[in-house]
Amino acid sequence: MTDRPVALVTGASSGIGSAIARSLAPTHDLLLGGRDETSLSVLAAELPGSQAWPFDLANVASSDLGSVSRLDVLVHSAGIALLGPLADASQDDWRKTFDINVFAVAELTNLLLPQLRTANGHVVLINSGAGLNANPGWGVYAASKFALRAYADALRGDEPALRVTSVYPGRTATPMQEDVRRQEGGDYDPSQYIDPASVGRAVASAVLATPDAHITEINVRSRPRRPRPESPR
Repeated sequence: MTDRPVALVTGASSGIGSAIARSLAPTHDLLLGGRDETSLSVLAAELPGSQAWPFDLANVASSDLGSVSRLDVLVHSAGIALLGPLADASQDDWRKTFDINVFAVAELTNLLLPQLRTANGHVVLINSGAGLNANPGWGVYAASKFALRAYADALRGDEPALRVTSVYPGRTATPMQEDVRRQEGGDYDPSQYIDPASVGRAVASAVLATPDAHITEINVRSRPRRPRPESPR
């Protein structure tokens, strides 16, 4: 690590987390958090000033973070989505979803609050359109994302020295979206969804905002794809 600001990105092994890491790499040293050590190591080799930081987010402890002496930015990008009617949701579905999407976020943030306070740092929470509107079949996931939204709002009020940003991406071309489409019984066409790099750039715009500005919420939605004009015959 150098004297540049330090960012920890969870869920950095793929998808939006990986894209955020790439967007922050020109300006930040990075801790790449996640469970897939191989993917994290590959990404760390690609991004100078980065290091893989493998850990189980659901069981994070202070001992996992002992060497994090400085932290300027904490990005919560890890998450899971279990879909289906509420009547079919088991207690285990609820627990798994809230453990990763809410409880682990709160615990990791609490463990790193001393470093974030020292840096007057920034917490970024990757939420979802489901954190603004709950649709049929998405009840468990949406409930966790509504809770994450409330957590961000409360953290912003409790810790006025920190910047806290909630990001609400629409459907994004990620492995998680591919799994969502499988659960929905539909095809997965990444060209129809937001490029993860677009979300990464949106997060970087909030992180790199001038000190007088606090970007509290970002909505990222896909634009309709226009059919390409036919070539002249």
